[in-house]
Amino acid sequence: MLVSVLIGFAAFVVLVVVWRWGTAWWTWRGDRVVTCPENHQHAGVKVDALHAASSLRLATCSRWPEKAGCGQECLRDIAAAPADCLVRNIAAKWYEGKSCASCGRPIGRFEWGPNQPALVSADKTSVEWKQVPAEHLYETLEAAVPVCFACHMANTLVREHPEIAIERNRRPSL
Repeated sequence: MLVSVLIGFAAFVVLVVVWRWGTAWWTWRGDRVVTCPENHQHAGVKVDALHAASSLRLATCSRWPEKAGCGQECLRDIAAAPADCLVRNIAAKWYEGKSCASCGRPIGRFEWGPNQPALVSADKTSVEWKQVPAEHLYETLEAAVPVCFACHMANTLVREHPEIAIERNRRPSL
């Protein structure tokens, strides 16, 4: 009987630890944009999601390695509003109510994944989100226009393989 109780207790402890770790990882994963307390400029950071259950610390920062010894004061802002500084949430808010600049269709709900909408940057190039450094996200969004996944792929094909792409009855590219 005692062995069953001990096994049950051990299983409960393991379950709690795994739940806490999983919840912390889910909460703290992803690229974020913060305002660096030192220079008041945007910085792209990642929280060390694997260790977030025990201690909150940065895994990467766009100001490193030059400023790697900083006190990581930006973590206070991240801890206060963890969802507000996530790149994927900033992107989702930016797309709300917008239509594709190429075909005019509404973008709809932003889904982070393989078929996500892209954006046309100031230099008129269609780019994916992973190509936009987090520290330049706000500046990029100010000058960019949204483009749906289908138009992004078509623009990319025309740009990268003009020898095999044929454009018929298409609105002018951005």
